[in-house]
Amino acid sequence: MALVLVLLGYGILSPGGRMLGSLGAGTAVREPDRLQVVTQSRMAYPQPKVLTPSRTDVLVLTPWLAPIVWEGTFNSDILNVQFQLQNTTVGLTVFAIKKYVVFLKLFLETAEKHFMAGHRVIYYVFTDRPDAVPRVALGPGRRLQVLRARPYARWQDVSMRRMQMLSEAAEQRFLREVDYLVCADVDMQFHDHVGVEILSPLFGTLHPAFYGRPREAFTYERRPQSQAHIPWDEGDFYYMGAFFGGSVPEVQRLTKACHQAMLADRANGIEAVWHDESHLNKYLLYHKPTKVLSPEYMWDQQLLGWPSVLRKLRFVAVPKNHQEIRKSESGGQPTGSPEGAGRAGRAAGN
Repeated sequence: MALVLVLLGYGILSPGGRMLGSLGAGTAVREPDRLQVVTQSRMAYPQPKVLTPSRTDVLVLTPWLAPIVWEGTFNSDILNVQFQLQNTTVGLTVFAIKKYVVFLKLFLETAEKHFMAGHRVIYYVFTDRPDAVPRVALGPGRRLQVLRARPYARWQDVSMRRMQMLSEAAEQRFLREVDYLVCADVDMQFHDHVGVEILSPLFGTLHPAFYGRPREAFTYERRPQSQAHIPWDEGDFYYMGAFFGGSVPEVQRLTKACHQAMLADRANGIEAVWHDESHLNKYLLYHKPTKVLSPEYMWDQQLLGWPSVLRKLRFVAVPKNHQEIRKSESGGQPTGSPEGAGRAGRAAGN
């Protein structure tokens, strides 16, 4: 039975005023929300069946009662109405540093097609090359802001400093401009619908290499000297650092805590094995996410194929040569780990 929604006055969101300025200015003020009048004359859809689970082949609820989002566990039409009633604005942050700016065009074009369709969106592009940010046609209610970022020599430093920059930007800008933040890696593309079903006070995404493996196989930081240390007998899931988010206050708390932990590690002469991702996993172990995204929201089809448990591939890796991209632009030599050691390259468990 097809879902039928008849909404009087349900229209396309009009874009808000353009915000200008740099991260350091801290002067951007969000326009007063104008709640859209949505009159629901009918909302007809198949009745949920208490004795018939939505999925029987996968875990759909964590022990702390957070939903795990898979295709077949949610109804987008119902959710869209609820978030439209709240006049929700979503911020999507992405870092395009040095040569990674080449991925930005595909990232933005596919986001325009699949990310939060019908909702207000602000793209926040952190880059050291603002002139290289491509011009992409944006739909109604969608804007792009370019924020200058420092081009650290090592890709690991760029990755780790992301937490600091997000924390600072949340205080200076995001709290006044958006309701939710989604933090993503740029060397990815949206392949299918990614909508308000992901929104929650705090969400993490299951790593595609570890979602079916025991905690002993997780590549947590195991050295007790690190602030990211997780003992062998602890851990729920292994979360991917390339896609996480939540409400702005929650994301600010997460990024600030991770940044402070990394500073403590640096003072002690240690660097977590997977950098900011290691600290993200430590944080989410002790501050449980209120929603967990299945590997549909983080996949590498080239390395992992398309298993039947994944009915959709929503956010996927772009094939790339990590070693070439991470070469130092000054010396031409690779910095950091070899090819395949990045977030997307680790999808096969390398």
